[in-house]
Amino acid sequence: MTRCEKAEIIGRVLAELYPRPPIPLQHQDPFTLLVAVMLSAQSTDVGVNKVTPALFKKGPTAKQMAALTASDILAIIKPLGLAPTKAKNVKAMSELLVARHGAKVPCSFEDLEALPGVGHKTASVVMAQAFGVPSFPVDTHIHRLAYRWGLCSGKNVEKTEEDLKKLFPRERWNALHLQIIYYGREHCPARGHNLDTCRICRDYGVRSRM
Repeated sequence: MTRCEKAEIIGRVLAELYPRPPIPLQHQDPFTLLVAVMLSAQSTDVGVNKVTPALFKKGPTAKQMAALTASDILAIIKPLGLAPTKAKNVKAMSELLVARHGAKVPCSFEDLEALPGVGHKTASVVMAQAFGVPSFPVDTHIHRLAYRWGLCSGKNVEKTEEDLKKLFPRERWNALHLQIIYYGREHCPARGHNLDTCRICRDYGVRSRM
């Protein structure tokens, strides 16, 4: 089976299981989504969702977040990994939004990636989920699954994003990003992988227990 054939089958399975995948990070608008995604690095979505209600109550907009001190932000997000760095980046990012973008989140990869603490993956999530721009955010989890399923070379995250964009239709990218995440959590974990409950690996082949 070629990569293209496997991608078509996997795409159908994911669309069947998750026809309308919700965004797992709680947010109200592009700004709160951007902050939530920034906080999600090396943290679980569940953990992020526990701290963001209190954070967004104090800083629901870029102007209000920029008015907080890094210590104010840190006190709320302290349970998360890399909290001190994230607190500084969220404040600096908010200040830059106010100074350069009228306190609005820009709809541009270049402008987003110029913000403190915002890398390509974070920018891709915001472009996809806040603005509907076809993107294919690839984190280490999607990278792992794409390699396990034989859809990429496994070289690095950047190459995996390139490979997946070639295999799947552009109009499917945004949904697939979420569908793969949900499937990995529920059926294809890194540890304790059970072929009996993982339909994709069981029926369509898998690289040995990656």
